Amino acid sequence: MLLCAGTLLLPTSLIAGELTQFEANYDILRKGENHGQGVRTLKKLADNSYQVSYHSDIEWMIFSDSRKETSNFTFSDKKITPVSYSMIRTGTGPDKEYTLQFDSTKKLVNSSESKYPIECEWSEQFQDSISYQVQVREELKMGKTSFSYPLVDKKGNCRDYNFEVVGTEMISLPIGNIEAIKVKRLYDNDKRQALAWFAPEMDYMLVRMWKGEKGVEQFEVQMKSFTVTSPVAVPEAVKSETAPE
Repeated sequence: MLLCAGTLLLPTSLIAGELTQFEANYDILRKGENHGQGVRTLKKLADNSYQVSYHSDIEWMIFSDSRKETSNFTFSDKKITPVSYSMIRTGTGPDKEYTLQFDSTKKLVNSSESKYPIECEWSEQFQDSISYQVQVREELKMGKTSFSYPLVDKKGNCRDYNFEVVGTEMISLPIGNIEAIKVKRLYDNDKRQALAWFAPEMDYMLVRMWKGEKGVEQFEVQMKSFTVTSPVAVPEAVKSETAPE
């Protein structure tokens, strides 16, 4: 296990054709005040099969919300293909649970909310509510500045998610100062705003998110620690710098 909390250097010489397995911890903020924590993990299940999950716990005044989203997917030729998605939510108000199954053989998406397949035209580019974030990292690694995915959300709705790179900037986070690529989600109107920052020096990890509505911040997520949980090939230059005297 290679700890990266406290250092911003993630070796880029990873095992060819594989995704970096990791655990990332985040602060969840609103107007600068901490209201919760989030944990994002990615792990390998089998050859070309992975699982990404995001678990958040938020408390704000009398409101509480705990939810976990999990996506199982395959990875080949820099392409993320979701196999299943689940979301479990508890807290203030009714508890909720959803599951989606992506059947590439029958070209159908099945939801736990319906006994019939979702009425969406099948696409080989389908993403779910968290798998797309892994795919965005792959697009950025290839130098792309705009990308779009047909996404099936947790309620079984089909919609297009469109993104463009705004630029790069140095941002200050609990984990340290990081130069990051700023990505904007494109909406049909200006009422909602969503921004995400990805750090090239950390294998394009998602280090910050910001979401607003009508210019008012809804929440912000900032990375506070990061751990690589799979072996990586450390460059010789790094080995020599860290070798004991």
